[in-house]
Amino acid sequence: MNNTKKTILGLGALAVILGGAIAFANSSQAYKGDPNVKGPNYSEERHSAMEKAFENNDYAAWKDLMQGKGRVTQLINADNFSEFAKAHRLAESGDIEGAKKIRTNLGLGMKNCAGKGQGQCTGGCQNR
Repeated sequence: MNNTKKTILGLGALAVILGGAIAFANSSQAYKGDPNVKGPNYSEERHSAMEKAFENNDYAAWKDLMQGKGRVTQLINADNFSEFAKAHRLAESGDIEGAKKIRTNLGLGMKNCAGKGQGQCTGGCQNR
C-alpha cells in the first residue's frame, strides 16, 4: 500500500508540473501577432524603440532590438520589413484581418497556424 501511495503522489506531482509547463508555453506564445499582449522581453524603452523602428521602416534598428531571437528574425529581412511594419500598423489600428493576411504572406502565423511555418503550431493544427 505504501508503494501505491508513493506512485499516486508522484504521478500527481508530475501532472501538476506538466500542466504548468504547458500553460507557461502557451502564454509565452500568445503575444505573437497580437499587439494587445505584452511579450516576455517587454519594457517601455524597448517598446518605444520598436515603435520608432516600425514608424521609420528601420530594419536595422528592429534587427538590433530582436537580437536574432524568435522565428520572425529568420523570415523578416531588409527586403520584406516594410510589409512587416505595415502589418504591425494594421494590427495596432485594429485591422487584425489585414495584418493577418500580410503575416501569412510573410510566413508568419497568428496563433492558428495561418503562416507557412507549420512546425510551431498548437491547438489542433496539422502540418499541411
